[in-house]
Amino acid sequence: MNYVRFLHKGRESYGLLEGDAVLPFAGGLLGKRRPMGVRLPLAEVTLLAPVRPSKIIAVALNYMDHLPTGGGFISSVRGEERGREPPSTPELFLKAPSAIVGPEEAIVIPAGAGRVDAEGELVAVIGRRARGLSPEEALGCVLGYTCGNDVSAREWQRGDIQWWRAKSSDTFAPVGPCIVDELDPARLALQTRVNGEVKQRGNTRLLIHDVAHIISFASRVMTLEPGDLIFTGTPGTTPALSPGDVVEVEIEGIGVLRNPVRGE
Repeated sequence: MNYVRFLHKGRESYGLLEGDAVLPFAGGLLGKRRPMGVRLPLAEVTLLAPVRPSKIIAVALNYMDHLPTGGGFISSVRGEERGREPPSTPELFLKAPSAIVGPEEAIVIPAGAGRVDAEGELVAVIGRRARGLSPEEALGCVLGYTCGNDVSAREWQRGDIQWWRAKSSDTFAPVGPCIVDELDPARLALQTRVNGEVKQRGNTRLLIHDVAHIISFASRVMTLEPGDLIFTGTPGTTPALSPGDVVEVEIEGIGVLRNPVRGE
C-alpha cells in the first residue's frame, strides 16, 4: 500500500495512491481505515507530508562513504574532525517536527545560514507505540517507509555546540511523497539529484547500522510514538543547495520527493 496525506478542495485527508489516482479513506492513517468509495485524480489533489510526527530521530555518519576521510561530510561538534572508524552505536540526534514540509514545498534557506546541503535518506515511519525493542522486534513497529531530505546548514552545524538550527530550521525536513508498507529496507537504491544531476548515489545495504538496530537503539531510552520518523543516514558527499535549485530524493520502491529551493 502507498499511503498519502493530501489536500482536496480545502480538506485534508488520507488515502491510497494507485497510479494516477488517490482513493481516500476515513479513520486516519494510524486508525481503522475505511474506504470512502471515491477515486480522485492525482492532478486534482495536493500531496502533503504523509505524516505529522511527534518527533524526528535522525542518524549521523551511517554510511562508510559519508565518514570524514571517506570524502563525505567533514564535521563534528566544535569542528573537530573524526576518523574513518565507524561509530560503534548509532549517532542519533533530533530534528524538530516544525521542520517538516511535503512534496513540492519549498526548502527555504535562512538568512545568514551559509552553505546548506541536501541529504537524501530512507525514513522509517513508526506505526505503533513501542519501547525497549530488540533488533528482532524493531521492524514490527514500522508502518512503512518514505523518502526524506535531512537539510543541513553546515556553518551552523560546525559552529554551534548544538545542531538545533543547523538541522531544524523551518523546511529542513522534507518527507514524502508517500509511505510504502511491506517494503524490505535492507537493499534499496537511493539517489539525490539537484537540477536533474545525480549528486548522491547509495544503497541501504551499505548502512553501518541497519534500520532494525537504529530503531532498537532509540527505543531503549525513548518511547516511539505512532507517526514518529526515523531518518536513517545519508551516503557519500552531500550537495550544496542554492535558491532556484530543485532537489529530488528518489528511493527504489517508494518514488521521488521533489522540492524547490528559495532564499528567505
